Amino acid sequence: MERFGLSQRRACQLVTVSRTVFSYQPKISVLNEKIRGRMKEIADRFRRYGHWRIYVLLRREGFGVNHKRTERLYRQEGLSLRIRRRKKLAAVARVALPEPERPYQRWAMDFVQDSLWNGRRFRALTLVDIFTKECVAIEVDTSLNGQRVVRVLERLFERRGIRPESIRVDNGPEFISKTLDEWAYRSKVNLDFIRPGKPVENAYAESFNGKLRDECLNQNYFLTLSEAKEVIEGWRAEYNTFRPHSSLDDQTPDEFLRKFIKNNAPELQSSVA
Repeated sequence: MERFGLSQRRACQLVTVSRTVFSYQPKISVLNEKIRGRMKEIADRFRRYGHWRIYVLLRREGFGVNHKRTERLYRQEGLSLRIRRRKKLAAVARVALPEPERPYQRWAMDFVQDSLWNGRRFRALTLVDIFTKECVAIEVDTSLNGQRVVRVLERLFERRGIRPESIRVDNGPEFISKTLDEWAYRSKVNLDFIRPGKPVENAYAESFNGKLRDECLNQNYFLTLSEAKEVIEGWRAEYNTFRPHSSLDDQTPDEFLRKFIKNNAPELQSSVA
């Protein structure tokens, strides 16, 4: 048309293209724009959430989209995460961990270390229910010895009124202390120690600690210890009530626990009793 001065009708006839197709202008989907905006908000608030977790949250909020459209828009907006690759290690035999059958049966406990802006280090004691994936508690302070661990456990048991049958721990000095051993004996709670140098045997705690570091500790700059406690506790609440878990069929630990109690209330009461 530009080179030979032909009309649109004549040019379309020569190249056998429908004038309707030639004149078509794609319309920007209003729904797509809403999805893009909400995806940006979620990705900005939860920087380590990938495409699939954002898709689950969009579905939860009522967006009628499938994962293919979500992934396409996710990539177009440049929201893809930078995946950290680890070196491949020699294959080793994995240890089969005993699977719990109900909530409050087995917990996993471990420590995570981080620092404030001035380099002052602090530690976080994490406790996770292996069955529901609920983070039962995160205790943050500059010093957490065996006595402090006992006080945290006692506070939890008084508040919940339920004690687990066992707690899986590593061989750290806080966990092998006489104070914790005496408390476990009196409370009839089994301390399930992993083999030295085998953190994979406490995989549930290691996995949770990785999420805590990736989604919370690495994303925040702590000025004071009180600020670190507040931010970490806020993340724990989101982890239990907002963050979808693929191992729980994209439910939150809170949703999974409520449904399990509703469907298994008599059995759960008898087993706890």
